[in-house]
Amino acid sequence: MSAPIGGHWLVAPVASAPQFTGADFTEEDLLYAKTAEDFVRHEVLARLAEIEEKREGVMPELLKRAGALGLLMIDIPERYGGLGLHKTTSMLVSERGALCASFSVSWGAHTGIGTLPIVYYGSEAQKQRYLPKLATGEWLAAYALTEPQAGSDALAIATRATLDPATRTYRLRGTKQFITNAGFAELNTVFAKVDGDRFTAFLVERTRPGISTGPEEQKLGIRGSSTRQVILEDVAVPVDAVLGDVGEGHKIAFNILNIGRFKLGAGSVGAAKDCLQVALDYARQRHQHGRPIASFGMIQRKLADMATRIYVADSMSYRTAGLMDAAAAAIPEDQPRRLIEEAVEEYTIESSILKVFGTETLDFVADESLQILGGYGFMADYPVERHYRDSRINRIFEGTNEINRLIIPATLVKRIGRGRLPYQDFLQQVEREIADSSTWPPPPSGPLAREMRAADVAKRVVAYTARVLIERELASLKDRQQHLEILSNMIIDLYAMDSVVGRTQHILGQGSKEDDELRIAMTNVFTASANERVIDGARRLLVNELEGEELRRHLRLESVVPHFPIRTIALKT
Repeated sequence: MSAPIGGHWLVAPVASAPQFTGADFTEEDLLYAKTAEDFVRHEVLARLAEIEEKREGVMPELLKRAGALGLLMIDIPERYGGLGLHKTTSMLVSERGALCASFSVSWGAHTGIGTLPIVYYGSEAQKQRYLPKLATGEWLAAYALTEPQAGSDALAIATRATLDPATRTYRLRGTKQFITNAGFAELNTVFAKVDGDRFTAFLVERTRPGISTGPEEQKLGIRGSSTRQVILEDVAVPVDAVLGDVGEGHKIAFNILNIGRFKLGAGSVGAAKDCLQVALDYARQRHQHGRPIASFGMIQRKLADMATRIYVADSMSYRTAGLMDAAAAAIPEDQPRRLIEEAVEEYTIESSILKVFGTETLDFVADESLQILGGYGFMADYPVERHYRDSRINRIFEGTNEINRLIIPATLVKRIGRGRLPYQDFLQQVEREIADSSTWPPPPSGPLAREMRAADVAKRVVAYTARVLIERELASLKDRQQHLEILSNMIIDLYAMDSVVGRTQHILGQGSKEDDELRIAMTNVFTASANERVIDGARRLLVNELEGEELRRHLRLESVVPHFPIRTIALKT
């Protein structure tokens, strides 16, 4: 399929374009995923006690074993010893391998932020030198960006790189904080400033004199992953260690983070599925008051809510990866920078949405799963206890969820300003529909007619509310963080609605009647609640932004928006 522009779903009719779903995977894709899942279940989890106590050598040994199975080479082009698979396949493998967060974090840091900067920005010599080793696990990688005083504000790093023209080397000085894989990585992608403010990436090998690491951090979760400071004390690296161009390191940092975000969202879905399965199995076999607790209404509601959120997050994950693959298909393989800057950066909004929704879904599911297990869920004998601890970091990784909630509307405003989205035409249409309800498009038909209508209504509510906010606050919009948070949540719900309706519409009839009924029920439940949240968000934004007659005039939106009452209690029973 051809690739639509990022954010197109904000204005396009719901389910108006093909959408990649899990039903589209090939047998080969599923085989790669099974390899990852089997490896984690049978080899990684078998050494869980050693992993949790950070026994020296265990994690690098497991990563190298993963390399022998081909699990480190999925995103590396074939010419450098990799497999060069699609983003959809890469995401599926990440999801299936997310059963042990300590391992999946270490694995993801190596294959994602550790390796991909070289894939997309490395010189031919750098690719030839490093990628074959990274593909097999002979070398392991880390990504050193964060500093003690520079977290979310990555461009404020204090690490400096000074050029010595006589020796054609840069000397790096600084300290990096919370670096995954730092304890054993042979190669670090290090960010530093050249000439005071030229943000630049360097490839720094572990054997360079002057590079060292701090002690292992003692963490709430992901205890088995290596997390240390990377300390650079006058580390000399040759000029050909510069990754990309001097002063262009911000492009590497932010685009690689986009990939990290959508992969983290997918991995979170995989862990959430494991939590749900544990909770479901327990609820079926645990009897209280003479019956399985799965037969009690509140437990049924919890299981239904967990399954629904996972189904929605899954829909968003593979849709986003499919969009990137479609965009990448139009770009020659020998132009990797175009690949990341056009096929990945294009979907910045979607990547941030997936990161937020996926990680918060995992937190929700882990919490509800633990509650279903009761006291047993609090015990380390059950995997839910570990998932509960491990999940918390995901809302901080790859840019906090708060930062990502700011990225979503900020990117949208930029694209509207540049005319990259046909927003003005859509807004004019919405204004006509509010003034005259007879101009609303005819209602759709079919088993998802109500849900399609709800998603299309939500698009209009988001567009109208965004216009009011942008017109009144454009100059100071970046400082209106509480306003932007509400708008961002509305946009997240809109993408989720659009994705789940599109997925269900796409796969209806491909399974049994019972499968279709379940998918429709989950789509019903989510769109009903998401539509209410979008309308409530619009109301809160307008009330906090306007007053008097102007407020009353804009609140007319609520009077013309159709509502979609759904008997969700029956659907969750």
